[in-house]
Amino acid sequence: MSREIFWMIVGMGLVTYVPRMLPLVVFQNINLPPFWQNVLKNVPFATLGALIVPAVFFIQEDMMFGVIGAATAFIAAYIGANVIVVVMSSIVVLCLYSIVF
Repeated sequence: MSREIFWMIVGMGLVTYVPRMLPLVVFQNINLPPFWQNVLKNVPFATLGALIVPAVFFIQEDMMFGVIGAATAFIAAYIGANVIVVVMSSIVVLCLYSIVF
C-alpha cells in the first residue's frame, strides 16, 4: 500500500470520526430541555423518511411493493420502534410479500 493511500484512509477516518465524537465530548454534561430531547430523538426517523418516501413513488415494476414497505416502516416508527427495528420490519414484510405473491 502506498503512503498516499494510507494517509487518505487515515484522513477519511478522522473526517468521519471527529463529527461523531465532538458532540459526545462537548455536550456530555449538558442537560437539554425535554422539547429538544424529543426533537433529537426523531431526527433518525425524519432522515429515514426523507430517504425512503421519494423512492416509494418511483418504483416502476410493482407500486404495491413500495407502498407496503413504506406502510410497514411508518407503522413500526409510529409505535416507537428503534430505527433498526423499523428497517428490519419493513424488510421482513417485503420478503414475505415477495414469497406469497
